Amino acid sequence: YGKYGDDKITADLFYSYAASYSFDLLVNAHMSTHEDDKERMKVMGLTTSIKARLVEYDNFSPFILGGLGFYAPQAKRKDNDGDNSWSDQKVTFGLNFGGGLDLRLNENYVVGVLGQMHAPFKIEQDDGPDVKGYYFKLLITGMYLF
Repeated sequence: YGKYGDDKITADLFYSYAASYSFDLLVNAHMSTHEDDKERMKVMGLTTSIKARLVEYDNFSPFILGGLGFYAPQAKRKDNDGDNSWSDQKVTFGLNFGGGLDLRLNENYVVGVLGQMHAPFKIEQDDGPDVKGYYFKLLITGMYLF
């Protein structure tokens, strides 16, 4: 959704469940608002992913992930009448995928980086252009393990 707003620093909420030695279930909830001179974008999402650790070397774990989710993007832009108004906010399905690296600091703490692409499916609008696009998130992660 780069044409609807500038990049921004935001916070995400993650839950991770270790299903096996190599695979985790990762649930992500996020919300952000981005704007530029003319337009504005609100993005909300609730996604699930399977995180596959490729190899464990010392305390480093590179991984890839992919999954499905629900998204509710909304854009404020010019409609067919030339007015600047919000699009209808509708929930749509979408895909996400990415990769990263985790570093286990000790038995309870893990830090890392994660790059993740989100691609919600197109949302057709009654008035104005459809809301379609994708967005990329680069995250610095911190986890506490129980």
